[in-house]
Parts: sequence; C-alpha cells; structure tokens
Amino acid sequence: MKHASVITGILLAIASATLLQGSGAGEPSRSNPPLPKTGRERRILAVLDEMVNSHQTYLSVPPEDGRALRLLTEAIAGKRVVEIGTSTGYSSLWFCLALEKTDGRLITFEIDHQRASMARQHFKEAGVEKLVAVVEGDAHQEVTKLQGAIDVAFIDADKGGYVDYLNKLLPLVRPGGLILAHNVDMVPEYVKAVTTNADLETIFYMEGAGLAVTLKKP
Repeated sequence: MKHASVITGILLAIASATLLQGSGAGEPSRSNPPLPKTGRERRILAVLDEMVNSHQTYLSVPPEDGRALRLLTEAIAGKRVVEIGTSTGYSSLWFCLALEKTDGRLITFEIDHQRASMARQHFKEAGVEKLVAVVEGDAHQEVTKLQGAIDVAFIDADKGGYVDYLNKLLPLVRPGGLILAHNVDMVPEYVKAVTTNADLETIFYMEGAGLAVTLKKP
C-alpha cells in the first residue's frame, strides 16, 4: 500500500496545482500551462501548445491527463514506456517531458499511417525524435513482439481491446511499474479486471477524462 499512497499523493498534488495555479491575483485556473525549466522543456511545450491551437490533437488526452502522465513517469524514474494509441503524438510528448529527464525511451503504437506521420513530424519539431520509436500496425499483434521490462504502459486505443492489451502487457511490466488507461468510464470490463486482481492496486484520477492508475505490486 506504500507505493499506492505515494501515487495517490502525486495525483492529489497534480489536481491541487491544476486548481490553484492562477492568472492574475491568485485566481484559480485549470488551463494555466506548466512553466518550463529548461530550453528542451520549452520546445516540447511549444509544440504541445501549437498542436492544441491548430486542432491537431485528434483523440488525444486533455492537458490535465498529459501532466499526470508526465509526473507519474518521472516520479517512478520510468525509462521504458510503452504507449498503445499514438494518434498525432500529443500524449507521447507529455511522456517525453519525463523521459528527457530520466534518459528513457518511448515505444508507441499507431494503426493509422496518417496520424503516425503527423506524430513523427511533431516529435521532430519538439526535438525528441530520438526518444521515440513509432510502430505502425495493429497493436494487438505488434505488442506481442515486445521484449524486456516495461516501467510504464499507457493504453488509449480501441476501447474493446483494453483487456487484451492489459493481458499482453502486464507480464512485461516490472514489479513497481505502472499501467495507465485513459477514458476508463468507457471500459467497465477493464476497470473490473484491474480492481479484482490481487497483484494490482488501482486508483482513478478524474480531473481530466478519466485515468486509471494501476500499480503492479512488488
């Protein structure tokens, strides 16, 4: 339970920051952007902003969930992240904010060639193309080719496939690693799977579009 308590604290901190960061004289604002500490952060955040402004965030996570992905990955010093559902690369870039700190890498799966191409362009613009490997094709088949331990797995693709993705990724997730799933209000069978398994501890972060945060117990 110690690890789950730490994760809960991190998520509460994200929620508090989202509510309390203000514009002007301490006014609460959910849309206040994170403040870049380095030039690399500034470049990634600039691309994220441009994606939103130019409406290139098809089926992407909202910023609240993007920040959660980044904070959770960085908090556990995640070095190997696997993402199911690249879309145009918005959530991937949030992971990259963490991975450029942890010296990690992202493997992301996308079935749509046009969206995968857009994602690659966004990664190049953000200067993180060396941190990301984009795998095109049906992730249900492609993930079976993965080898080696995973620190963080993120599922945000076809909702009917969530449990299959979980079953295929879980053996590779290291003890103490995380499985994250988006839009969990749409996948009751996945929620049941992660809340009835004694090897897992799951909490739900609902500030964005619903993020299940599952710890694989050590």
